[in-house]
Amino acid sequence: MFYKVPLLLTPQPEGGFTVTSPLLPELITEGDSMEEVLENAKDAFEAVLETYKDLGKKLPLNLQIYDQESPALVEAIISTR
Repeated sequence: MFYKVPLLLTPQPEGGFTVTSPLLPELITEGDSMEEVLENAKDAFEAVLETYKDLGKKLPLNLQIYDQESPALVEAIISTR
């Protein structure tokens, strides 16, 4: 299943980013590169899903869920040289 999760990437003075989500305050991670940020955000989101399930807590209503049969609008940060 695919989820559309808003992520806030806050640059850190020493480099890299802290990653949080305005919809899921439990989602907190970091990464030194965009690739690492996305991988760590995926891991953190999976942990949040598991925690919500264990606690019987419902996900926020405005967290959008997509299946593979529907189009999805995705915003991405793309680096150029």
